Amino acid sequence: MTHHSLRIPATAEPPLTGHLPFSDAPGAADPIGVTSRWFTRGGRPWFPVSGEFHYTRYPAGEWEEELLKMKAAGVSAVASYLIWIHHEETEGRVRFDGDRDLRRFAQLCARHGLDFIPRIGPWSHAEVRNGGLPDWLLARTGAPRTDDPAYLEPVRGWFAAIAEQLTGLDRAHGGPIIAIQIENELYEQPGHLLTLKRLAQEAGLSAPLWTSTAWGGVRLPPDELLPLYGGYTETFWTEWDGGWPDTCRKHFFFTHQRDDEGIGADLRPTHVRGGEPALTDRFPWATCELGGGMAVAYHRRPRVDAADIGALGLTKIGCGSVWQGYYMFHGGTNPAGELTTLQESHATGYPNDLPVLTYDFQAPLGEYGQYRPSYDELRLQHLLLAEFGERIAPMESVLPARRPTGQDDRETLRWAVRSDGGSGFLFVNNHQPHEPLPDHPDASFTVGFPGAPELTVPSAPLTIPQGAYFCWPLRLDVAGLRLDWATAQPVCTVDAGGRTVLVLAATDGIPVELALDIATLRYVHTPMGKVVSADGRFLVTGLRPGTDALVEVGTVDGGQVGLLVLDAATARTAYRGVAWGAERLILCGAGDGVVFDEPAGEVRVHSAAPETSFAVLPAPETPPGENLAMASDGVFTRYTLPTGGDSGTLDVSLVRGAGSAPDTVTGVLDRASAPADKYFDTSAAEYLIDVPDELPRTGTLLRIHWTGDIARAYVGDTLVADQFFSGRIWEIGLDRLPEDALRAGGGLRVRVLPFAAEAPVYLPVPVPVGEAGIARVEWVTVRTQVIGG
Repeated sequence: MTHHSLRIPATAEPPLTGHLPFSDAPGAADPIGVTSRWFTRGGRPWFPVSGEFHYTRYPAGEWEEELLKMKAAGVSAVASYLIWIHHEETEGRVRFDGDRDLRRFAQLCARHGLDFIPRIGPWSHAEVRNGGLPDWLLARTGAPRTDDPAYLEPVRGWFAAIAEQLTGLDRAHGGPIIAIQIENELYEQPGHLLTLKRLAQEAGLSAPLWTSTAWGGVRLPPDELLPLYGGYTETFWTEWDGGWPDTCRKHFFFTHQRDDEGIGADLRPTHVRGGEPALTDRFPWATCELGGGMAVAYHRRPRVDAADIGALGLTKIGCGSVWQGYYMFHGGTNPAGELTTLQESHATGYPNDLPVLTYDFQAPLGEYGQYRPSYDELRLQHLLLAEFGERIAPMESVLPARRPTGQDDRETLRWAVRSDGGSGFLFVNNHQPHEPLPDHPDASFTVGFPGAPELTVPSAPLTIPQGAYFCWPLRLDVAGLRLDWATAQPVCTVDAGGRTVLVLAATDGIPVELALDIATLRYVHTPMGKVVSADGRFLVTGLRPGTDALVEVGTVDGGQVGLLVLDAATARTAYRGVAWGAERLILCGAGDGVVFDEPAGEVRVHSAAPETSFAVLPAPETPPGENLAMASDGVFTRYTLPTGGDSGTLDVSLVRGAGSAPDTVTGVLDRASAPADKYFDTSAAEYLIDVPDELPRTGTLLRIHWTGDIARAYVGDTLVADQFFSGRIWEIGLDRLPEDALRAGGGLRVRVLPFAAEAPVYLPVPVPVGEAGIARVEWVTVRTQVIGG
């Protein structure tokens, strides 16, 4: 038996308050504040969740639904780079029209109760040409990103243009802007960062928080910018043959080190200055770039799985994060430049060649708004934070004395506790990419709280399976009941018939045990399993997780509490939001999505199935719509309705076979460069995909199964989509294709280059050398069904 133990310190040092010059607008209804350890809002601890979504990389007509998808996933703040070259590719012609309408995007955030974080640059990176700086600007100054007057003058104009767009959307006017990021990944110039902040303030921009990226041992102007950190599961910017980077591996351990010296290391020397303690002593642990996915470069094409993203996110909470910020949360497509392509490439002196158009990033919401499994993984954690973040934020992270001896240690269990001294949450991570971690049989945990008996969890040792990651509550108060522990992860609470129901998610392979403090309850009823008394607790065991696994408890103060344990798969279909006049828990079909449009009074279900169902707790008094079949599903009421989703296959014809693969050439840092455009005319296989006129355009994805090196899709002579091969199915949104040109051209033309032998390229899956082809093309239509109104 392997017993794991730690003791919570008797007293925690109180946080510093009032030591930073950040302040909210006078009269703000819910003033935002910051201590040295956590954030506050309205005088209470606050645990924000932010997600990156680049409005200029997505059609403006679809922004609102995508923002609602992000909100349904538990994202409370939307961050976006304001990419200068997207707005002013030609000097003096500053565009905020169409997909560049910054003001409308911010207003939509406000309409739906989402905070907004503009990352104003001027330099963004974001895998954009020149890091977002227009070509004309670089022609004017030899010293960009410095206090060179020739650089600062146009920056002043850019900030003024931003400020004009955001007028009246600051906190002083009840607007959504809670933070503004200055620059990005600038390490050695605190004076320039301060200059940029002052220029932004002079332009009229204001926010309670001013932030800066802080990885790589950054030097910041003292107390002027809030340091934000990051951590990725994989990289596209490291060497093709360097293996899985240690700077990624470390994020799957519980540690109190915030910095990641690997992010952006292709653009600077890798170093850590040792200056981090001064920042950690004065600022809370906040993040803006936890990897929601990863881009694919030509020379390095990582593949990121949902469990990788979920394990990293949960581990960061256990480490002590009080702000979960994801990059990217929503993928997109680079706009077509009027003068050049707008992606990062060797042609602009960058070390990485990126695709011309796609910026999907393998994000939880894809380039065309697709739901990915990582969306469900993160939503489960964000439900926890929405419910318990106010409690978790002030809790300190405590690490056990017996910890992994280094990043190569795959045998020592990785775990931590966040605690306020009287209660807490136990975090375990037994997952990492590439190098699976072993099962841990006969495991148990003892946590000592000051002035209270130790908790040994669970009552009998159990096996922690390979790949498991979870959070268990310790001494958690739920509406008058004290839950000493549960071997299931808290999700949220919901009021069902005057009874508070705590919903928990089981972990595959781990039996559920609930330990209830006898002193706080009058009775306990379980629908299955058994209840035994031990050491002043009732232990509930033998539960079969599901929609009927509701343990009913009466508390000593006369209240009623329910403990509902869902199985792992069902829990990942859970949404919570205001629906039909009350807050409800909704379980949707696997792969489906739900959004709550409160201003419109609607719930909308997105589904690719011809028929779908959703379960509701508590059920509304009357069915929420017409043509709904209704049935009981455990303690839920399940409704079934036709959604009209559909799928099929398309005819594909070979127009021209592939020639010889182009010889590999190298560019910046001797990394492989994407083959020149000319080879798509001479070496690529060409296919014609027949797209019938009757195929629905809205909501339809083409799913191309292909093999090769690079694939590009054209309508007529216009490039409409592209992808570097990494073993993933290539998805293209039909409604992004010009309809008239598609019909006139007879379909979608796809050209595929073969992969060269011994190319210095990292691939996560094998690819046949010299082959280039399309195996099949499927289509799937996702329909949106309005429920209620």
